Amino acid sequence: MESLTWQPRDPRTKLVSREALAELSCRLHATGKTIVTCNGSFDLFHYGHLYFLQTARAQGDVLIVGLNSDSSIKQYKDPRRPVVPQEQRWQILAALEIVDYVHIFDETVPMPFLEIVRPHVHVNGEEYGENCIEAPTVRAGGGKIVLVPKVAGLSTTALIARIKAL
Repeated sequence: MESLTWQPRDPRTKLVSREALAELSCRLHATGKTIVTCNGSFDLFHYGHLYFLQTARAQGDVLIVGLNSDSSIKQYKDPRRPVVPQEQRWQILAALEIVDYVHIFDETVPMPFLEIVRPHVHVNGEEYGENCIEAPTVRAGGGKIVLVPKVAGLSTTALIARIKAL
């Protein structure tokens, strides 16, 4: 049997703590890499999530995904969410080759994450607009906002509603 030449990167090397985030950001900025960030819950991972992440990754050299923790999702979405726990959600994201790093944050908003990373580009859903809550933080760090259109009919909330209707 022929051995594999490609070896997947250990997903644990992609998970970055708050403490390690500043050092990672400084290192990436020093190398001149274009840093791209995005954030979200990524609950019940679906094609809309994949399309969003692929579009984000195409904006630069390194993609850092900010992932809302279980506790933050319960606070800003619904106490019954997420459906998929953060331990599984971050591993799904980290298993994707297009994702370079994942950072789990407990805040209900991503601004502390963005202040540390200082991305060149922050990607957000088109439905949030150019003046999304992340925009002042991203622009203050010298970055820009790129908006991605939503894939029609695909959201975790819509999927949950469709499943309930079965």
